[in-house]
Amino acid sequence: MKLKTGLKLALLHSTIREDEKLIIREAEKNHLDLTILDARYQVFNPHSWQNYFDVILERCLSTTVGFQATLFFERLGMKVINSSIVANNCDNKFLTSLLLSEHKIPTIPFALVFNEDQAKQAVKQLGGYPLVIKPVSGSWGRLLAKVNDDDSLEGIIEQKQVLGSPMQKALYLQKYVNKPGRDIRVVVIANQVVCAIYRETSHWITNTARGAQAKNCKVDQKLSEICVKASSAVGGGILGIDIFETDKRFLVNEINHTMEYKNVQRVTGVNVAAEIIHFCQEVAKS
Repeated sequence: MKLKTGLKLALLHSTIREDEKLIIREAEKNHLDLTILDARYQVFNPHSWQNYFDVILERCLSTTVGFQATLFFERLGMKVINSSIVANNCDNKFLTSLLLSEHKIPTIPFALVFNEDQAKQAVKQLGGYPLVIKPVSGSWGRLLAKVNDDDSLEGIIEQKQVLGSPMQKALYLQKYVNKPGRDIRVVVIANQVVCAIYRETSHWITNTARGAQAKNCKVDQKLSEICVKASSAVGGGILGIDIFETDKRFLVNEINHTMEYKNVQRVTGVNVAAEIIHFCQEVAKS
């Protein structure tokens, strides 16, 4: 029987999904001292907080909850995976695109505007229609719109300006990429590629939360290199990198800092949860 390592780990969550259950089982299998923290029922007061952890794995469903809790624990001197810097770099899609561009990593042409006139200028700069409007922050392929002409653009922008939240007033535009009925989700941990899946669908939104089917993807050197560079650009950690294929090259679309991986583990046979736990232990010891 394995002995406990002495390291104190915490899993910070808001909902226990299958992904979190896999992590908990893996921690139990390795006899680790893992505390389960529901962020919704904590009082984040630095003067009354008494628990110390060597590392905290942030897996909150709400980005806002997870980010604020991460800031709290970091200011108390605890290590959080992923860090607040990495979380912000990935959650803000515009910032992700800026970092990828800054590091000369192939990504989709993009622009950010705040009104209709500038949006039409951006359309010209991006090479014309079609393009995609998406929230600066969001997940699961929600609130994405494919825009084919000026009429559609005007209608979508008016709805966002009148009905949307303040965050939706920022209009993040990407050139539409005609994918081969799929994209690639690559799991990268500690700047090393762990495994990857294709997400196949006839719809232009290739997300398993929207019905795409997961299939194993063999990672070649070219795909591995671009993913490692993308991981480094946002600060590393535990990441899900979304890749588009074109005739000539791979393009990095988005990077997820609290990825769901149950489908990846099921399809590839790679124990992603074990890799996550191992990385947490390494960070805790460092």
